Amino acid sequence: MNLALFVVVLLTAIALVAIVLILSNLLAPRSFNKQKGEAYECGIPTRGRSWMQFKVGYYLFAILFLMFDVEAVFLFPWAVTVREVGVMALVNVIFFLVILILGLAYAWKKGALEWK
Repeated sequence: MNLALFVVVLLTAIALVAIVLILSNLLAPRSFNKQKGEAYECGIPTRGRSWMQFKVGYYLFAILFLMFDVEAVFLFPWAVTVREVGVMALVNVIFFLVILILGLAYAWKKGALEWK
């Protein structure tokens, strides 16, 4: 029974996505011009090449931001149910926070948080 239900849900999802994609291609207005292919930077025409390399520090900083953003997402459900889950959940969250603090200390030691 569960496999049949899964197959029905999967096929329904695939069919709905296909229908939406087909309808959007058929009904969407189209206009072709040269400006659509150009790079867009805040409404100002670009100077020079649009493709340039960025320092790896920017990416590293973004990954660190996402790491601590996800930490907040994981801590919220725990904070809501902290009274019902007991002491073992407190130990698990402390372990989770220790791992994140060690990651932050490592990034700090490597200089990932400095703009150079």
